[in-house]
Amino acid sequence: MTPIRVAILGSTGSVGEQALDVVRGLPDRFQVVALAAGGNAARLHEQATEFHPRALYARPGSDADALRSAGLGEWQTLEEIAVRDDVDVLLVATSGLASLRPTIAALRAGKKVAIANKETLVVGGHAVREALEAGRAAGAEIRPVDSEHSAIWQCLWGEAPENIDRLVLTASGGAFRDYDLAALEAVTPEQALAHPTWKMGPKITIDSATLFNKGLEAIEARWLFDIPLERVDILQHRESVIHSLVRFRDGSFKAQLGEPDMRLPVQVALTYPDRAAAEPAPPLDLATRGALHFGTVDAERFPALGIALEAGRRDDTSAAAVAGADEAAVEHFLAGRIPFTSIARLLDRALQAHAPTARPDLDTLLAAEAWGRHFVNEAVAARV
Repeated sequence: MTPIRVAILGSTGSVGEQALDVVRGLPDRFQVVALAAGGNAARLHEQATEFHPRALYARPGSDADALRSAGLGEWQTLEEIAVRDDVDVLLVATSGLASLRPTIAALRAGKKVAIANKETLVVGGHAVREALEAGRAAGAEIRPVDSEHSAIWQCLWGEAPENIDRLVLTASGGAFRDYDLAALEAVTPEQALAHPTWKMGPKITIDSATLFNKGLEAIEARWLFDIPLERVDILQHRESVIHSLVRFRDGSFKAQLGEPDMRLPVQVALTYPDRAAAEPAPPLDLATRGALHFGTVDAERFPALGIALEAGRRDDTSAAAVAGADEAAVEHFLAGRIPFTSIARLLDRALQAHAPTARPDLDTLLAAEAWGRHFVNEAVAARV
C-alpha cells in the first residue's frame, strides 16, 4: 500500500503531537513530508530527527534560526508547504489564524485538508468555502478533525443531504458546569483550565469553560456541512462519550461514540475513506461506563454561547470580530487582568459595537478579527 504523505501545520501542539502518535502506530501507512511549528523549535527539532520530513518551518527567532541551519529539511513557508506536490493530506493543527491562508492555498491547489483549527472556518468561512469550490474539481476536500465535527462527518457517510434534519453538537459544560453562578466572578485561570473530560490547550479550555467554543463549533458546522446555523443544536453531555449526533427527517438519530481522545478523529481524517485496522485510543467500554447523561444548556450560566451563535447568524463579519474579541479577552483573563465573567461581557460589547460587512472577502474578514482584538484590548486598558 502506498503511504499517505502528510504535512502537519502545528506539529508541536496538542493535536499535532497526537497526530504523530497516530503515525507512530501506523508507520507503514504514513510518510511525514513536512512539519511546521510556532515557537517551540526545540520540540520541532526532536520531531524532525525522528520523522525525517523533507520540509520544515518554525516561527522566526533564535531557536528557529538554529534549527534552520541544522539542515534537517528544506525550509519553507506555511503556504509553500501547503501546496507541495508530495503532500496528500495537509493537517491544520495550529492555533489562531496562522494557517488560514495556507488552508485556502491548499484547497485551491486541490489538496485534502484535515482541519483541527476553529479560527480557520469561524473567521475565514466565506473565503475557505470559495477556495473549496474552486479546487473541488482538482480533488480538494475538507476533512474535520475536531471530535464533534468528525462525529457528524462519520454519521453522514453514505447519507443523502436531503435526508438531514438537524446536527446536534454535544458539550461537556467545561470546568464550571456545577459551580454556583455567584462564584464565577472569582474563579481563577487555574480552576478554569481544569477541564473535566478533555486535555487541551489553554485557549480552547477556557472557551470550553465559557461554552464559547460550542458557538464556534456551530459556526464551523455551518461551513463544513453547508447547513443553516438554525439547524445546529447544542446538547449538554457530561461524559463527552457521544461526540455528536445527526437527526434525520424520519426522526431517527445516528451518533458516534468513543473515549475523549483526539487520536481517533485524527486517524479517521488521515486515512479516509478507509478505516485503519489500528486503535489509536483506548476502546470505549460502555458496560464500565454504565450510564450517560444529557441536558439542556443553561443560557444564564453560559452567555458567551448565545453571543457566538448570534454573531454566526448574522452571516457577515460579526463572527470574525467576536472571535478576535474572544482571543484578546481570554488572554487578559489568563493574565489575571479581568475576571472570568468579563469575557462574555466584553464579547457582547464587541458584537454590539461592530459595524459588519456583508459578503466579506478574506482581507475584510481578517480586518474584522483584528478589530475585535483591538476593541477588547482598548476596553481592558481603559478598565471599562
